[in-house]
Amino acid sequence: MKSENKYIGDDKFKKFLEHYGCVAPLEVIKLRFAGAICSPNTDLRPTDVISSFWPEGKEPRLETKNEADLFFKFFMGLWDEMFAAVEENRLKLSPLNENEDIKTICQNRFEQVELGFVEGFFGGQENLKIPAFIAEVVDSLSRMALLYQSVAKTADTTQKRESVLNAVSDCDKTVTKSLAFIVENYALPHIDSLRRSVQKGEKNGYN
Repeated sequence: MKSENKYIGDDKFKKFLEHYGCVAPLEVIKLRFAGAICSPNTDLRPTDVISSFWPEGKEPRLETKNEADLFFKFFMGLWDEMFAAVEENRLKLSPLNENEDIKTICQNRFEQVELGFVEGFFGGQENLKIPAFIAEVVDSLSRMALLYQSVAKTADTTQKRESVLNAVSDCDKTVTKSLAFIVENYALPHIDSLRRSVQKGEKNGYN
């Protein structure tokens, strides 16, 4: 799908998020968008996902039509970017920064998988009508997210750092394969029906 809104890039988007007091990391936002794009919840709209990045009742007040237009244009640029990533089956976690603290790395991984893709996929619904084998793969992603947290607990000594990083890398590979499996076997066969258009002004706080 050709994007109607050009993504402004990671650095500018992070500044945009900071301006509006959004504490959700960009990496989580990307994968929550991806999960929402793949979601069988047909009532889920981009505006619903966007509002989820702020606590309820704390969404930014957009004072003018021009501000609202730009706000949604920036978010939909990223949405379209992630739709293209789904369509081309190239979803992945953020690059592994081996210089970061192990616990920080693992927490970021947990958030990307569980608070990102899995939360986006369920889209606020607990009971989704999906094939059992897809449900099992999604559940396995949640288990992998918890595994990252377990790995972090073993990273208390410098001597273990290399082996822990190897374990994280192995987890990353499994997560990437699981994402690719969901996209190939669930999203792509009915990709056209997963296209969702943003409807501006639907949510309180976006007017």
